Amino acid sequence: MQVEKTFKNSEMGVINELKRSGIKWVRLNFCDPFGFLHQISVNSTEITEDAFKEGLPRLDGSSIKGFKEIYESDMLLKPDPSTFAILPEYFDKNNHNKKNYAYPSMAARMFVNIYDGYGGKRYSRDCRYIAQKAEEFLKNKGFEKSYWGPELEFFIFNKISLLPSPMSSVDCSGGSGYSIESGEAPWNSSSGNEYTIPFKGGYFPAPPADSLTDLRDEVSETLQEYFGIRVDAHHHEVATAGQCEIQMVYDDLIRMADNVITYKKTVKEVAAKREMIANFMPKPVALDNGSGMHVSQSLWTKKKYGHDANMFFDPSDDYAELSQTAHYYIGGIIDHARALCALTNPTTNSYRRLVPGYEAPINVAWSKMNRSASIRIPAHYKNMEKQKRIEYRTPDPSSNIYLVESALLLAGLDGVNKKISPPDHVDKDIYKLTEQEKREYGIKKLPTSLLDAIESLESDADFLNPVFEDDFIKMYCQIKKDEYATVAAIPSPREFYMYGNV
Repeated sequence: MQVEKTFKNSEMGVINELKRSGIKWVRLNFCDPFGFLHQISVNSTEITEDAFKEGLPRLDGSSIKGFKEIYESDMLLKPDPSTFAILPEYFDKNNHNKKNYAYPSMAARMFVNIYDGYGGKRYSRDCRYIAQKAEEFLKNKGFEKSYWGPELEFFIFNKISLLPSPMSSVDCSGGSGYSIESGEAPWNSSSGNEYTIPFKGGYFPAPPADSLTDLRDEVSETLQEYFGIRVDAHHHEVATAGQCEIQMVYDDLIRMADNVITYKKTVKEVAAKREMIANFMPKPVALDNGSGMHVSQSLWTKKKYGHDANMFFDPSDDYAELSQTAHYYIGGIIDHARALCALTNPTTNSYRRLVPGYEAPINVAWSKMNRSASIRIPAHYKNMEKQKRIEYRTPDPSSNIYLVESALLLAGLDGVNKKISPPDHVDKDIYKLTEQEKREYGIKKLPTSLLDAIESLESDADFLNPVFEDDFIKMYCQIKKDEYATVAAIPSPREFYMYGNV
């Protein structure tokens, strides 16, 4: 079902394919600054040469969070033909009464680039544009490309309930709470599943304890067959209650960001088809591991004769075969780690994950093979240029991948430009180090709240200037401060448990 590559990267190829296939609707997709996916369906007859050239006048920017004011709301959507894909048909033939949540038949998808109306300039708050500018900045610095490999973890639940009603959890005048139902979880043992998974006991179990193998199979096959996204493995993750990971093969910055959005959408659609819920919150389950998004990255250029060269690889380095460029890149990320959290960990829930005891990084340090460090150098292989990369373990899947990749790239390149040497590598379990030992290693702590992260970004945003506009940073920080203030002002069920008798 996957469209041949001759149709991709070609405006006329897309137009001809729409006519040939009889596709009726084209879903145009884009993300707002906070990573939420938006979609408009247009009749396939609207996808013309003029639509690719001039854009479609289909967006009210004032209705998108973080975009336009009402007096400047007209915007244009220009489809990107390189992202064209025919969507899969999901329909339960055995039960026609079931609601079909997933993709309807004979529809296609394209991502769009967003332009201002009446003038046609690229819109500075379009996160895809920010990522495209980051790629261009990389090339201006003498590198050919960057490769990215985000590893998104997520949960598949049977049901999430807000107690006693969704409205009460918004205004909280009548109390609040939530419940999670999962056939794998020990607290739902009454579901009849005898193979529940204990807390922190979910890493690589075989079925029937792992009840989601076939769901991950379907997601992986859909990604490969319909979207051309290569998947090399999938598995159950450490937490109970259906925590999963599907590993995509690395790609360049823009394509990988698009792939992550497609990945999240596909996981949600396949789960909904099975009347389940996909959840990408960083910490939905108390007392168990949260969901991270470890981001592998490397910089590449061309040597003589056109050979691609990994600029992070140096076989003469005895410790981890890392080049001086890689060391400076690590130094840049460490130098800006606290500010980066505002973009890599952008929700109040993110900081429920970044706490001791749950395998999430809380300290700014680097090391090879060491999963207690925020930056890990994978070391499964020796003398393997193609595999050499750094893995940044702090981000989580609630973030906007376009912003995450762009910000990490800018932080790393700032380190390269300024020749920022990282502190010594730490080959110990950092969770077990004393505070004195951390000081001796020069280990700093990540922010402990969203407000802490936002204030760190406000005081350290200059490294983003080559790509991010000042008005974007100001808008982003203000909205995130408002989110923090909203959550901070609401009593939680745990507070009643702890302080109800004071």
